[in-house]
Amino acid sequence: MTSAPPAPLRVLVADDQELVRAGFCVILEAAGFAVAGEAADGAAAVALAASERPDVVLMDVRMPVMDGLEATRRIAASGADAPKVVILTTFDLDDYVYEALRAGASGFLLKDAPRADLATAIRVAAAGDALLAPSVTRRLIEAFAARPAAVAPSPSRLASLTPRERDILTLVARGRSNAEIASDLVVSEATVKTHVGHLLAKLGLRDRVQAVILAYETGAITPGRPDLTPG
Repeated sequence: MTSAPPAPLRVLVADDQELVRAGFCVILEAAGFAVAGEAADGAAAVALAASERPDVVLMDVRMPVMDGLEATRRIAASGADAPKVVILTTFDLDDYVYEALRAGASGFLLKDAPRADLATAIRVAAAGDALLAPSVTRRLIEAFAARPAAVAPSPSRLASLTPRERDILTLVARGRSNAEIASDLVVSEATVKTHVGHLLAKLGLRDRVQAVILAYETGAITPGRPDLTPG
């Protein structure tokens, strides 16, 4: 007997421009995703995320009633099974994007990105096992991490990690994928995925983006510093 195909990932689109939402919905459906709903403002996005429980929310930053930052914070705080949030933005990254990552967004996507990148970003966010667009994300994360935080986490927060988990955290913070980390450390991808899962659980983090942020904020890695060879 053949098993039934997996259900398509369900995506909620939040953007205050109707034509933009419509365009995203067409692209999503053509790529095999299910559109869980459309929201024209942040408050509607929060309500729909609660009622529809999509896998991923594509969240615009600047919207009326409630902006994408507050909407992201509320969705991320809604429970362990909260939908992943991907911020939609432009190249002129503003403070909202940095704060949305701190609030619990799983990553970001440039609005002028190719269709294939949109599909990849959604699948990656839903899986929670890789950063989005590494070449761009690395620059965003480093710029974000270089900004002074009101209260920076203590380096002692990393004390529970094993030496190998620290190595992997460093490589994750450098924007490496699981495959690249496996190659660097000469281990299997499954082993890397297991280590990543363990360090996220130990640190109380929901995904790799938060791990990257914590690595920079605790000083485990320095923005712009060349890659280190794990010890």
